[in-house]
Amino acid sequence: MRAVEFHEYGAPEVLRVVDAEIPEPGPGQVTIDTAWAGVNFADVKARADGYRVETLPFRPGLEVSGRVRAVGEGVTGLVPGQEVAAFLSGGGYADVVSAEATATVPLPRGLGLRTAAALPTVLPTAHALLHEVGRLRAGETVLVHGAAGGVGTVAGQLARAAGAGAVYGVVSSPAKAEYALRHGYDALFAPDTFADDVRSATGGKGIDLVLDPVGGETLRRGLGALAPYGRLVSFGNASGEAPWQAGMAELGAWGRSVSAFTIIGLAGSAPLELRALTERAFAKAVEGVVALPVTAEFPLAEAAEAHRLMGGRTSTGKLLLRVTG
Repeated sequence: MRAVEFHEYGAPEVLRVVDAEIPEPGPGQVTIDTAWAGVNFADVKARADGYRVETLPFRPGLEVSGRVRAVGEGVTGLVPGQEVAAFLSGGGYADVVSAEATATVPLPRGLGLRTAAALPTVLPTAHALLHEVGRLRAGETVLVHGAAGGVGTVAGQLARAAGAGAVYGVVSSPAKAEYALRHGYDALFAPDTFADDVRSATGGKGIDLVLDPVGGETLRRGLGALAPYGRLVSFGNASGEAPWQAGMAELGAWGRSVSAFTIIGLAGSAPLELRALTERAFAKAVEGVVALPVTAEFPLAEAAEAHRLMGGRTSTGKLLLRVTG
């Protein structure tokens, strides 16, 4: 079978197509004939910086859709030929992948394979950031960094559907702002000025819930833009800056709080909760509450082009690799 790997860190050109053995499912696992594979910023960071890479060569890819090829010992509720989507710890850029059965979800009626491949990472993440971790309440204000990306696109729609009083986003260009305005956002701000902008937009009160994948100085300024009793949820450190820590002095006087979420971490610590979260989140797509546009797709052999587009920070929505067809 074909697979895409990198044997050294570097530019997109280090991705190469190799011949690999078809995996067999172990206990509690399934193998999937991949139809589509999602491309995520974590894949780009793995290739460029070694993010979450323990050994080389490494095969990126956190999410796929396809059909169950075989099931391992102890697996129930999944059968060969069934259409599914799966969250992976890696390895999704391949014709056949191995996945934990607990992280593999049968596709609900009305959800096609192409759409489903865009969802296993971003939709449960956005749902958890707003609801399970962020505990958004109707009427509250929300600020989302990276509003035009995959998580941002979904988060804007979910926040609007949950009755948020106002949904604000942070984007790096006018084109991204135009895109985000079509997906649930009331106003978009620039990365350098967002803290002052949200103060102005909220009459000085601040934001009730901030979702931050950037970290570093951006996180510090986001914390300062919170309203009394406001919450900030960190879900990444795209800036690469040293983590910024908040203590009693920054939090206690205003009753503010900081929490964190990673879907990769949840998959390792509470896989059954990840499955339940995924099912809740997927229901929002089936119900038409959210839609995640696939803005670009590439053949598997052109994974480097997908990485080049995402790494250039100009992409919006979701990027996919077409594995079959």
